[in-house]
Amino acid sequence: MQVEIITIGDEILIGQIVDTNSAWMAQQLNMRGFSVKQISSVSDSEQHILNALSEAASRASIVLITGGLGPTKDDITKKTLCKYFNTHLIFNDEVYSDIERLFKDRGYQVSAVNRSQAELPANCMALRNAVGTAAGMWFNVDGVIYVSMPGVPYEMMHLMESSILPMLSQHFNAPHIIHHTLLTQGIGESILAEKIHDWEEALPEGIKLAYLPSVSAVRLRLSGSGEDKEKLTNEFDAQLLKLKALVGKYCYGENNDTLELVLGQLLGGQNKTLATAESCTGGQIASSMTKVPGCSNYFKGGVIAYSNEVKVNQLNVSQSDLDAYGAVSKPVVESMAKGVIKLLNVDYAIATSGVAGPDGGSVEKPVGTVWIAVASRTEVYAQQFLFGKHRERNIQAATLTALNLMRRMLQGTLDVADYVVK
Repeated sequence: MQVEIITIGDEILIGQIVDTNSAWMAQQLNMRGFSVKQISSVSDSEQHILNALSEAASRASIVLITGGLGPTKDDITKKTLCKYFNTHLIFNDEVYSDIERLFKDRGYQVSAVNRSQAELPANCMALRNAVGTAAGMWFNVDGVIYVSMPGVPYEMMHLMESSILPMLSQHFNAPHIIHHTLLTQGIGESILAEKIHDWEEALPEGIKLAYLPSVSAVRLRLSGSGEDKEKLTNEFDAQLLKLKALVGKYCYGENNDTLELVLGQLLGGQNKTLATAESCTGGQIASSMTKVPGCSNYFKGGVIAYSNEVKVNQLNVSQSDLDAYGAVSKPVVESMAKGVIKLLNVDYAIATSGVAGPDGGSVEKPVGTVWIAVASRTEVYAQQFLFGKHRERNIQAATLTALNLMRRMLQGTLDVADYVVK
């Protein structure tokens, strides 16, 4: 079943708030076999709302609407729905009882303005709201289901989970849906596409792949849909195994995994410890590691060696190496990694040094040049990367790349060509 989502509110269009409602609804709907085909945001204007409703109904069987159900003058959704459906508002005693109870629990009396929230279009089914004063409204008109909900996220979520999603599942016979995401790092989208091209071309009907690239990472989302759940599951699992084998060492996790979580699990499982020595990333790698609960068991700390003085005095980097090769170099980043292992008495280390930008680059070392080293007590691996011109993206890319190199060192999948025993 095809769904459209309409969010109403000037605050969305002027960038005052971000529309998180649509993303959450789309995720919940998709999990239940409903396909969201379009999401629109419109202003608090009667004509804009009317146009959006008419256009959505021409394309979808289900139209979900959020926003504009408050008690103030600018909340015009109910009156606009009355005009769209050629009906009028009537007082709903049950909804008013809900409002009275909510106000009583908070120690207030219902005002005349809030009393008006119990007035609903005559042709709708009221959806009782236990956590707010605005009821939801369900319309079934000319073969299209329209559902209007408050824009307050926790109220919308309550109505979706308690009423709307179960009712939609009863009303429509939706297909079974499966999603699984593989998370990759260290390989570009186009190269990845070439690597799995033949497999992707041979995918059976009902199973498809989506590429979701971001800074220095690509998510591969495999999706399947079908009427026969068992048949779909068996075919989906077989294709997922093939994809995993093709992606191989570039896959660091699945679904909601993060690199810092995966790396932490590896360190914890091997009973090893990690520290960081960061220059251009400015502590971002350490910050990522400490997002994981329990990280103190394996992450011991780090040194932000932004200046050469700190590199020399704290990490024992050779001044002669700095003079000969510069701070952004293989010898220096290797020394940083080895230095922090000794300083903090850990098993492994990550080190970074680079030109984050937007200034400071040269012909030999343009903006985006970053050296990353990962090391154990006996080995060190260092590699140069060229990330780009944007400072924040360079820092993010360097952070993810460094975490992934450490993961691959722990798993024994680093490229041997640049792997040097020290």
